[in-house]
Amino acid sequence: MIKSDKWIKKLAMEKEMIKPFVEDQKRDGVISFGLSSYGYDIRVGDEFKIFTNINSTVVDPKDFDHNSFIDFKGGVCIIPPNSFALARSMEYFKMPRNVTGIVLGKSTYARCGIVTNFTPLEAAWEGYITIEISNTTPLPAKIYANEGIAQVLFLESDEDCMVSYADKKGKYQGQTGITLPRL
Repeated sequence: MIKSDKWIKKLAMEKEMIKPFVEDQKRDGVISFGLSSYGYDIRVGDEFKIFTNINSTVVDPKDFDHNSFIDFKGGVCIIPPNSFALARSMEYFKMPRNVTGIVLGKSTYARCGIVTNFTPLEAAWEGYITIEISNTTPLPAKIYANEGIAQVLFLESDEDCMVSYADKKGKYQGQTGITLPRL
């Protein structure tokens, strides 16, 4: 069952599921973030890794060339045409053992050809979310730091899972920054 704003607020306050937690939705002059009726709109931080083809390397998830990124910190990130950047959420998550989160990109960016990709926030996973932001357009695209980028929907089970992300010692457990592919 998708959980309501009351349930999300309770877990954010009592179990520190989301830190920092914004209790209401902020939207005046910004891409919205904070608590919404059945989810939580996360913000993108101000640190980015912008993909570049400067080394003409093959993108290989088993042997990723970390030199394929340019580090950038600032209020607005410009993603080159037909390229992507990695960033992280401003919020740190501690998922309860009986909760999974599904993350979906915000329509404001999607309507501009900017697509975000996420994996589920598994039961008992914790950390900052690494965000992949693709610019599918032939033009440069702006991403606004400290503003909304996606919404998390929370699914609660009536029982704890048998093997959580923490139990299997997942490779992205406790990530604190933008985390590149690992094996």
